[in-house]
Amino acid sequence: MRLVPPLAAAVLAVAAVFASAPAAAAAPAATHYVALGDSYSSGVGTGSYDPSSGNCKRSSHAYPALWAASRAPASFAFVACSGARTGDVLANQVGALSASTTLVSISIGGNDAGFVDVITTCTLGTDQDCVNRTNTAKSYAQNTLPALLDDVYSTIRGRAPSAKVVVLGYPRMYQVPGSCAVGMSNTKRSAINSSADVLAQVVAQRAAARSFTFQDVRTAFTGHEICSPSWWLNSLSWPVEESYHPNRAGQANGYLPLFAAAAG
Repeated sequence: MRLVPPLAAAVLAVAAVFASAPAAAAAPAATHYVALGDSYSSGVGTGSYDPSSGNCKRSSHAYPALWAASRAPASFAFVACSGARTGDVLANQVGALSASTTLVSISIGGNDAGFVDVITTCTLGTDQDCVNRTNTAKSYAQNTLPALLDDVYSTIRGRAPSAKVVVLGYPRMYQVPGSCAVGMSNTKRSAINSSADVLAQVVAQRAAARSFTFQDVRTAFTGHEICSPSWWLNSLSWPVEESYHPNRAGQANGYLPLFAAAAG
């Protein structure tokens, strides 16, 4: 039997310890996060807003703020704004992006397609009025919105060339049939939901064209729509702008997990 000199044995023992030890986890790269978009990203519907955000109504209960509070990124620019359209993102929000931005979230397109007017028409008009207005919105989403989204997405990529970009969609508003005893008919509810379906398809296609990650929230909100047993969305509310937006549960349980899963 060959004897190992004491010094050599010690070296071998130390080497064995290091070889068997698990590799240390790599330190996460610094995250510089910018949250763009409309009221679904600013947090309208949650009932509590940062006074300094004015009419943009940014909330600490919105998914961007919730994610930032739990992950403590190196920087966080929350510029999503209630009522924003694609043109507003280009004019007022993309300035927050830079070459150092590593993560971007955005929901946009619903206001361009006339979501507010769809809800107003369906609330006040007949079933046929509602169907006609939703058909107009769907036509806009299919024929006009794609180019507008392309402009926004290409600008984001140009300003933040290395960022992971997460695009979040919009939920269906209603469970059909649902438990609501009064309010909109099932015809109106179905028409509004069909608009959400078309919008999701268009946004997903344009996001994919830029290799952005699209997170479809419709599945997450299934079983939690208006008229379901557990609402994650406000129906007609006061103040009126709170209506037809995710409530705190919708932000925390619907939007946040999907964004977190994509953000890493």
